[in-house]
Amino acid sequence: MNKHNIATITVICGFIVFGLKLMAFFISGSIALLSDALESIVNIIASIMMFVSVRISSKPADESHHYGHEKVENISAFIEGSLVIVAALLITYAAITRLINPSFELFEINIAVGVSFLAMFTNLGLSVILGRIAKETGSSALEGDSKHLLSDVFSTIAVNIGLLIASFTGWKILDPLLALIVAFLVGKMGLDLVLKQGSQLLDQSAAEEEEKIHEILNTHVSQFVGYHNFKTRRIGNKIYAELHLNMKPDLSIQEAHDFTEHLQEDFKKEIPELVLNIHVEPPTTKTSD
Repeated sequence: MNKHNIATITVICGFIVFGLKLMAFFISGSIALLSDALESIVNIIASIMMFVSVRISSKPADESHHYGHEKVENISAFIEGSLVIVAALLITYAAITRLINPSFELFEINIAVGVSFLAMFTNLGLSVILGRIAKETGSSALEGDSKHLLSDVFSTIAVNIGLLIASFTGWKILDPLLALIVAFLVGKMGLDLVLKQGSQLLDQSAAEEEEKIHEILNTHVSQFVGYHNFKTRRIGNKIYAELHLNMKPDLSIQEAHDFTEHLQEDFKKEIPELVLNIHVEPPTTKTSD
């Protein structure tokens, strides 16, 4: 299954899950289940954004966007993380309101929890599939939606277990307290996503890929004098890098060109998503970095 198809399925399932969670709230009157449903509204918005960004990011480079459109996935995931934080704030508000006004009743908890668990298993299956495809394609948008749905799964499990305990013990105060715990977990996941995607939008270096590039260069060290001005950055699922390579003085231009072509082939084998620009220079005393 490609990322375009899974993006479409995710949007459809988002509406189904929201309907199930809203049904669970109306059955029980639980503010914790309502907070779970509110998060699903954010899930739907985020899934639609992911659906759009995946299609835009797949467009090839053009005259206006020489490096392609992959960065739109980082923007989508950043906004998605922000929406997760908004959902956490909404849940917090609803929970505090119920704590301040504690006179409420819970109804048909067992039925409501059953409906809620059905929604949870739907999200769990989607999260696993999205995570697998995100890892295969390097899609930031799919990764963001996968983590978002996983946070929803954890919060649903916590809410349902708490509500079952409340129904057996009569401790209704657990309902808003559980909602606050969910808000904290959801907010943390949203903040982590915002920080990660924000770093990539600011062209954070690709540390893991840099190590691989250094390793490959070291296997060919007898063919050149040194290298410097080595830089990397991640855009969507691609790694863009550049370096200046100091060649031996006895090599002709053709030989230097052939060597860099060989290097590029080795890099592509180890890092298929790498786009590397090598600038050939005469030998200098500058050390590698």
